[in-house]
Amino acid sequence: MAISTADTVARRSVEVLKQGQAESGALIASPAFPVYRYAWLRDGAFCAHALDIVGETEAASAFHAWVVRSIESHRAMIERAIERIDARDTPRPEEMPPARYTLDGSLEQPDDEPWPNFQVDGYGMWLWALSEHLRGLPAAGGLRDTIELVARYVESTWPLKSFSCWEEFDGGEHASTLGTAVAGLEAASRLLDERNWMERADDVREHLLGRFLQSGRFMRGPADERVDGSLLWLAVPFQVLPVHDPRIEATVEAVRRDLHRPGGGVYRYRGDSYYGGGEWILLACSLAWHELQRGDRDAAEPLREWVRAQAQPNGDLPEQVSGHLQQPEMYAPWFERWGPVATPLLWSHAMYLIMESAAGA
Repeated sequence: MAISTADTVARRSVEVLKQGQAESGALIASPAFPVYRYAWLRDGAFCAHALDIVGETEAASAFHAWVVRSIESHRAMIERAIERIDARDTPRPEEMPPARYTLDGSLEQPDDEPWPNFQVDGYGMWLWALSEHLRGLPAAGGLRDTIELVARYVESTWPLKSFSCWEEFDGGEHASTLGTAVAGLEAASRLLDERNWMERADDVREHLLGRFLQSGRFMRGPADERVDGSLLWLAVPFQVLPVHDPRIEATVEAVRRDLHRPGGGVYRYRGDSYYGGGEWILLACSLAWHELQRGDRDAAEPLREWVRAQAQPNGDLPEQVSGHLQQPEMYAPWFERWGPVATPLLWSHAMYLIMESAAGA
């Protein structure tokens, strides 16, 4: 993707991603938001994909190398978790591999506000991003051992109740988490050139289709009929089903109806109270990405314009925008607890670059 000299947000997005990369290769979630001064596999997977798209392949490679080192340094922990799950002795969430690591690849120290770290999605997302980085080609050397370990971990943990991509439990079963498991296991099949992982992905897909559909569309959970912005990823980019599948079309239509404010952005879900429940930059980009993949540039253009309009004068993009909150009374408690909304958020900038690449394709 060639960065237009006129697109200050795109140029700033590349800067934010590169400046947010530690010497270790880790990609910090947000440098100016203390709670986010860690490296998530989930955020990092999309950031690395964006770096690949704009030609910063060395930076993407450094991130993937950091993930490998971080995982291998905790191989015993991951192997132990897999063994216990297979023996039907499910570890406590705090005994599971983390969703986020410190920038040097260590486990964070426990404090007064422990993080909900048992999140399967980041491991599936990393396998997907790695496969994209390697352009679908099989991996070689010791990398294969790490891929196999992560694939085994995803295979063992996807049936368990875990925290969602929004760091929330909400019943512990989330369609978007299963979507990342499908994408990750399919990526493992390509990376290892082994068909059995594709069969495991089909098992997850079958479970997802069997328990998370109602009235022809996906629900955020089997007992939660609401739609969720993360359901956009089931088709783009994780290809659980094609973009024109009627079940995907019905789901995206529900996102447009329930979560997309006309002329505005996209909410995570109805009832969100985090910083009052604002509109998320990365989800507006996700919806535009989906519209572009299905060939509807007219539907994508207002979203692209809205995202650009949310950038600060220097081009920084926040995590969410607070102009039209679902629960305005909940903004102040979060502000008092953690300060202003995270700005810049690397994931927001990554999704902007991905969206703009899709628009230029």
